[in-house]
Amino acid sequence: MKTIDRTCAGPSDVPVYCKLAAVTMIWGGTFVAGRLLAGTVEPLLAASLRFLLASLSLLLLMAIARIAPVRPTLVQFAQLAVLGFFGIFFYNLCFFEGLGLINASRASLIVALNPAVIALASWALFKERLSGRKLLGIGLCLGGAAVVILSRDPGALAGGAGSWRGDLLIFGCVLGWGVYSLFSRNLNQALGSLQTVTYSILLGTAMLWSAAALRGEVRLDALSSLGPEQGLSLLYLGVLGSALAYIWYYDGLRKIGATRSGVFIALNPLTAVILGALLLDERLSLAMGLGGMLILAGIYQCNKPLASVEKKRIL
Repeated sequence: MKTIDRTCAGPSDVPVYCKLAAVTMIWGGTFVAGRLLAGTVEPLLAASLRFLLASLSLLLLMAIARIAPVRPTLVQFAQLAVLGFFGIFFYNLCFFEGLGLINASRASLIVALNPAVIALASWALFKERLSGRKLLGIGLCLGGAAVVILSRDPGALAGGAGSWRGDLLIFGCVLGWGVYSLFSRNLNQALGSLQTVTYSILLGTAMLWSAAALRGEVRLDALSSLGPEQGLSLLYLGVLGSALAYIWYYDGLRKIGATRSGVFIALNPLTAVILGALLLDERLSLAMGLGGMLILAGIYQCNKPLASVEKKRIL
């Protein structure tokens, strides 16, 4: 019996690629917004406010579109709680704690491992096809991301005392995002991207606020000290960087799979550098351009349409 290998790219995938590219641009902007918050808001409180705004945005969107929340089964609710824990709570806890021990450039190098970890886990757990072309594309993405980050901060590889703890925490982000990307498969198909993202963010937000309260970061003086710049940054992080971007990312996972969607994450450091140059007067270099070309080539290799003969296989 002949079947079509749906891991191949096709013309119908173009809107998905556009959404995923937009997601990486939005996530690149979160680094700029995060810098504007740095030093003015406690990290865990900032994450809690970000996802509170994301939760409100998602609920408002569903109300305006007259989309009734589905009632997940007990098993589905447990799965959504796992997604909320790893993708929202655990990720942010590891990220902010890790950044307290290592610099952002070193952390970016570790986070750039996301496409490789997602692809290998997809192959090992779900038998997703991992061809030589995809491996080449993932390698190009990793190399390009490393070139962009190291050209921006050549000292990113230099570790200080206790940096291994920071590395371990940031690698926890990679694992957390891997769980959030991979273990949404059944929920994404059964509930849809919007419902899955909304429930997982609501549950993760409750966990973040609980942790922030236990650490004593939820204080009226901290909330009242937020100015217009911090408010706009939080709105960007919550509405665009979380609500909209997460829906589009999950839509990509549902339509083209985890490996082909995951490689777009490699664009994050490139978009962060470009936006930093445009908004924060940071310097661009030829090496950054080369790294960007490698990333784009890698994404193309992972999503390149196969010849019609290669698309078919005998089962």
